[in-house]
Amino acid sequence: MEIATHPDFDDHEMVLYCTDKTTGLRAFIAIHDTTLGLGMGGCRMRAYGSDADALSDVLRLSRGMSYKYAASGLEHGGAKAVIIDDLDASRRTERLLAFGRIIERLGGLYTTAEDAGISTADVRLMSSVTEHIRNLPLEDGGEGALCTAWGVFHGIQAALEFRGFSDLSDRAVAVEGLGKVGMALCELLKNAGAHLIVYDLDEQKVRAAQQNFGATAVASGQIHLADADVYSPCALGGTLNQKTIPEIQAKIIAGAANNQLSAPSQDKLLWERGITYCPDYVVNAGGVLSVARKGVQFKLAEGLSRVAAIHETTHKVLAMSKAEGIPTGVAADRLARRRLQG
Repeated sequence: MEIATHPDFDDHEMVLYCTDKTTGLRAFIAIHDTTLGLGMGGCRMRAYGSDADALSDVLRLSRGMSYKYAASGLEHGGAKAVIIDDLDASRRTERLLAFGRIIERLGGLYTTAEDAGISTADVRLMSSVTEHIRNLPLEDGGEGALCTAWGVFHGIQAALEFRGFSDLSDRAVAVEGLGKVGMALCELLKNAGAHLIVYDLDEQKVRAAQQNFGATAVASGQIHLADADVYSPCALGGTLNQKTIPEIQAKIIAGAANNQLSAPSQDKLLWERGITYCPDYVVNAGGVLSVARKGVQFKLAEGLSRVAAIHETTHKVLAMSKAEGIPTGVAADRLARRRLQG
């Protein structure tokens, strides 16, 4: 695989292909930009269709982290890792430890954290062989998911205000993906008076949302078609593409998923349709904003207070888009690049 000519390569400072013969580990680590600090970002574990798919994912995710930190005012460099899962559960623990040892050999160039397929418990396991782990709460009580959901909730509120709505009362929100973040977001939205439309591959999670939040369920491939005020993608990325964008009914898109656009240029298609797209790395930054400084104990109330700044950041991006006549993704990128360029 040629990295330098890869369509998702964006002058990344470092891209590593990591293997461990003993355990069969295969992984990528990408460090995009360390202008603001050493690389930090979550580790994702997925059964990719190919190594090329994994490379594309890590390149896009790491770039997104650079922009996320820059837009959020944080002092970290953008980085990300992906472990290629061959679904051999019997070797999971030893592979995570092997990956932790690789991180340790990097000497702090990359600090890891949870992401899709990697739990807080997995990161704690890796911390037994490396010190380069993002600060974790003392217990895995779902605080990280709540903080991410809280940020998306503030992004949705900011977008509604931008479009002239006072609050979420009687607004319909279509939530795609009912993992920890999606379910926490549903609770926040329901408590604010919203009507929920939901979809998840796991039917048990859908039933839980129906039971707990009075949600309406839709079939696979239909959530973007829902007659909703807001569409909130909270599963994996790529749901905003050439096929779905012309069909979307919602006037606002704000969700927790990374890389929601299958290609960055498709932001323009949303803009031309009059859809207020809140760039994913702006509204899903709650997880990184909530993290306490190294050596300081995590406190949920303080973390949520930091995350609430996403409301103002979202307003700033939407206002810039309107004032300059540019798509919101372009506006967010400009704001982030200004900080990265000093």
